[in-house]
Amino acid sequence: MPIKFAFLVLPQIHLMDLAGPDQTILEAIDYGADFKIEYYGLGDGPQTTAGLNLGKTKPFKKAWLQAGDYLILPGSSVHFLMSKSFLQNEVLFKWLRNQYASGVHLVSVCAGAFVLGLAGLLDGRRCTTHFKRTAQLQKRFPLARVEENMLFVEDEGIFTSAGIASGIDLMLHIVERLQGSYFAHKVARELVIYNRRDGNQKQQSALLQFRNHIHSGIHLVQDYLIEHTDRKHRIVDLAEMANMSERNFTRIFKQETGATVIQFLNSIRAELARQWMKNPDLSKIQIAAKLGLRSERQLNRILQE
Repeated sequence: MPIKFAFLVLPQIHLMDLAGPDQTILEAIDYGADFKIEYYGLGDGPQTTAGLNLGKTKPFKKAWLQAGDYLILPGSSVHFLMSKSFLQNEVLFKWLRNQYASGVHLVSVCAGAFVLGLAGLLDGRRCTTHFKRTAQLQKRFPLARVEENMLFVEDEGIFTSAGIASGIDLMLHIVERLQGSYFAHKVARELVIYNRRDGNQKQQSALLQFRNHIHSGIHLVQDYLIEHTDRKHRIVDLAEMANMSERNFTRIFKQETGATVIQFLNSIRAELARQWMKNPDLSKIQIAAKLGLRSERQLNRILQE
């Protein structure tokens, strides 16, 4: 059964808070992820903060979600979220609490964190929102552990993000958790995002490093190397793949990635080796063979670089 990504589309929604995460999941589906997108709301036809009328959504009470699914709350106008009519929507807040209790992951973008707070789901939890609203979020929900200067935060199945473009960063993080680093890279590249950002800007995976460029030929070679770490590679073949001469390919690869071909390949091998070493059924000799290396000694040298 596919993992569902259900969007709660509230009135006065910020369009990019909805569109960015939505497009990220759509691209993941196009690449073969077993995901499904659904849309729910208050049963009316919501309007964005910019005045764009959206189609009528299914009432949230008709959503059928199960443990492991994701419920995304894109940001809406804080003025609307703090309005008397919305503050009294205890049916919605109880429904959110029930979804979380049943194992559904809750994901807020920007001011969507206020909805989680109103449902009592931020008490004692690390969270964040748009930098203009962090002080207001903390004041409104004093038991929440609001963090400044964070792109996104995860705490026990509740994800919150700073909003706008960071909603894409958070969704790519979730895609990576579900499908792996390389898959998330391909989705990011489809979105024309070449500089992946983690929640606290920690060092990226080797599978995502050396990617801050838009040279399609070099990307093609990098993808091929990642998918065929067990093979021997000749520069002449890689250059032909990139439609370049050997000399030009070597120069352009280093210029665009900041690493030589062998440095890039070895960084990929080292990361894969560290992942496989967590498997007690695989010896270092077997891992070396899977990576196209001649010996355990060669593997150890790569791990120490």
